[in-house]
Amino acid sequence: MTQRPPSNPASRRLVLSRSAALIGAASTGLLLPEIVRAQSGKVRVGFMLPYTGTFAQLGVAIENGFRMAINEQGGKLGGREIEYFKVDDESEPSKGIENANKLVQRDKVDVLVGTVHSGVQMGIQKVARDSGVLSLIPNAGVHAATRGLCAPNVFRTSFTNSQPTRALGQVMMARGHKKAVWITWKYAAGDEAFEGFKESYTAAGGTIIKELGLPFPQVEFQALLTEIAALKPDAVACFFAGGGAAKFIRDYAAAGLKGKIPLYGSGFLTEGVLDAAGPAADGIITTMHYSDSLDTPRNKKFRLDYAKAYKAQPDVYAVQGYDTGLLLIQGANAVKGDLSSKPALYKAMEGATIDSPRGKWTMSKAHNPVQDIYLRVVENKENKVIGIAAKALADSGAGCKM
Repeated sequence: MTQRPPSNPASRRLVLSRSAALIGAASTGLLLPEIVRAQSGKVRVGFMLPYTGTFAQLGVAIENGFRMAINEQGGKLGGREIEYFKVDDESEPSKGIENANKLVQRDKVDVLVGTVHSGVQMGIQKVARDSGVLSLIPNAGVHAATRGLCAPNVFRTSFTNSQPTRALGQVMMARGHKKAVWITWKYAAGDEAFEGFKESYTAAGGTIIKELGLPFPQVEFQALLTEIAALKPDAVACFFAGGGAAKFIRDYAAAGLKGKIPLYGSGFLTEGVLDAAGPAADGIITTMHYSDSLDTPRNKKFRLDYAKAYKAQPDVYAVQGYDTGLLLIQGANAVKGDLSSKPALYKAMEGATIDSPRGKWTMSKAHNPVQDIYLRVVENKENKVIGIAAKALADSGAGCKM
């Protein structure tokens, strides 16, 4: 037989007083028009980003960029004050649903901003589709989010994993590279980046003579580099990012391939790793939706303002966070801060033109950016823009039904 715990008069009084407060608030609310109630409180914005581990710097840059956009509006959304909530997603896919629910169910956020890791994004996607909370993706490029699992309340401000590499094929063929080897990690982002390259390269008349891969996040490249040397392709195309990308670049040069077989990649190959890669990176050509060196007044102002605010140089992740803020601002202004007016809010965001440091971009029907992809070459630890590889490039949005 179980014993009931002794009652606690203090906790009982607290429950009763809270109940009374709730009843009071509810009865008062009945006298107010719906819109006034919606606008009277603060907008609750939740960040679900990596704040520890490999991607921690990316999470911080995204949050900084987002807050900078909001601060340019006096710190308000559609005239309403903002309250921020944060959850460290740890780049751990197995905790994706649990962590997203902390923000949606516990913190009752109006907007969920996240994340970096595509595996974690799949957890957010489920929670967003089930709950209907407005979900803004500032990085994760997983195709399903704006393809088969798209939703009216989910918007991405970055890219799909195949967008940067979809601009590579024509570029490589134009430079006379008719036979190529593809190399990447064997995981979702690598597979999806390959989709973009394969589609564009073969359509331009190129032949992929070999696909090479190794499990994520292994960095033992030597055997594969030896195979590339034996195959003697016209060029190599790849997808790597972060520390693994820096090691691949160094190993490629050490294997004697630099200067013999040109190396191309999705822009993430050389993003944020040029100090670590050193001179081995010089001459690598990549395609990407942003470059630090974009010579436009908009980008120069953004970079100066960000450096002043955060005592650091912004990168592509800061730009994507900033653009996430710009998109939300456009939506919130259109509904005068009433984020519960969802049809009008979504319509405004769907029709938005974002005046971004990366250049102006619009939103596709599947809620993914339609954007220019730049051609860049590494020179002296800088991704120098040498042209536009693809104008207003859209993802297919295949399988998206809203």
